[in-house]
Amino acid sequence: MKHIKIIGFDMDYTLVRYHTEEFEKLTHQLAAQRLVDQFDYPKTIANLEFDFNRAIVGLIIDIRNGNLLQVSRHGKVKIAFHGLKQLDYHQQKEIYQEMAIDLRSPDFKSLDTSFAISNGVLFSQLVQLKSEGVEIPAYHQIADDVNHCIDLLHQDDSIKSRIIGNIEKYVVSDPDVSKMLERYVDYGKKLMIITNSDYEYSRKLLDLAINPHLKKFKTWQDLFDLVITFADKPRFFERKGRFLKIDPETGLMSNHEGKVDKGIYQGGWFGKLQADLGYSGSEILYLGDHIYGDVVSIKKTCNWRTALVLGDLESEIQGLVKAAPIQQAIEKLMKEKQILEIEINKLDTRRYEGEKIPSKDINKLFEKMDKLNSVISERLKEYKVFFNPYWGEILRAGYDESRYAEQVEKYACIYMTKVSDLYKYSPKTYFRPYHRTMPHEESALQGEII
Repeated sequence: MKHIKIIGFDMDYTLVRYHTEEFEKLTHQLAAQRLVDQFDYPKTIANLEFDFNRAIVGLIIDIRNGNLLQVSRHGKVKIAFHGLKQLDYHQQKEIYQEMAIDLRSPDFKSLDTSFAISNGVLFSQLVQLKSEGVEIPAYHQIADDVNHCIDLLHQDDSIKSRIIGNIEKYVVSDPDVSKMLERYVDYGKKLMIITNSDYEYSRKLLDLAINPHLKKFKTWQDLFDLVITFADKPRFFERKGRFLKIDPETGLMSNHEGKVDKGIYQGGWFGKLQADLGYSGSEILYLGDHIYGDVVSIKKTCNWRTALVLGDLESEIQGLVKAAPIQQAIEKLMKEKQILEIEINKLDTRRYEGEKIPSKDINKLFEKMDKLNSVISERLKEYKVFFNPYWGEILRAGYDESRYAEQVEKYACIYMTKVSDLYKYSPKTYFRPYHRTMPHEESALQGEII
């Protein structure tokens, strides 16, 4: 961190945290009502109840089959729901053939942010109603309509006015964010905001979320050298755009032709921004919550450092701590199972080579294996209680890492549950990656001969 000269922040779900369940409940309710009012969906849809657990970040919508999927890092479908009903193993195998699905296909849409939870919940509910005989459009149209409704809600004043009007209900008060920002300024770091929200909403929200907790500065404007609103990420990192200068007092905009290094702007392009700031990409750190718009797009177009804010992990980490004894027990049982498998394989090999091996010897081992499998199955049920009842862990798809975890690991330099986590560390901290042991290295460490 001591080599980072400028730190950029997204605003929504990054600098400003929301009470996710309340926020997504509001989005779900407004989107359902808009489907009725503007898209001619049945009026009963407006009364659908929001179930926060029905979706998590990182899921995939299969618009061809109307399914909601959790996919491993290898592209294999691990869990699938059609509407509100989970597909069993045979149904899932029949549709996806245990093949790696191509997520570049237009048949699949990713739910990669906390904003997408309401999207996944509403899509699943509509598919369920369709399966029950309610006259609703085709799956691909449902996906498009839900996505369009939610986009409109974020673009107009429908959600924003309610957030500002009831800040305590929807926004998390976190004094450590302001403390962290002031500390970084004290250490000589320049700060900037790059957000897709408009200036008026950004100003009101930051006034309410940041200003009350400041000690050394009067307002958030004093902290940030540069603020870019309506950035239209990921386009901001992918193609050229004009900067408009915003008058912070009136909110009026004017064309801007000069250097972009201080002030409040709208739109623009990272290329000009970086050139005007005069820093190399490795001296810029950007923090955001959107895996594609804030992380992947940056890594594919420029060499800024990236940090992903994954607020959904906060409760999950608590679950991991509580489930640790069970996980340790499972790992011990799995090692016992592995030893049994090796013994069975050795006996099988000796039998194949002509040695007479009594069947009772192998049968005893299989009986032990069955008992172990039964105990492991019970332990796994106990373990799952600590996580989402439908999908389990966000960064796991069964035993494998999830497709979302693969993206986090590949594109995010660091990740955290909230921005204020950084307040616990010195601005000069060196964050090093954990050393991952590959299978052949693990075998060598255990003295095994391959």
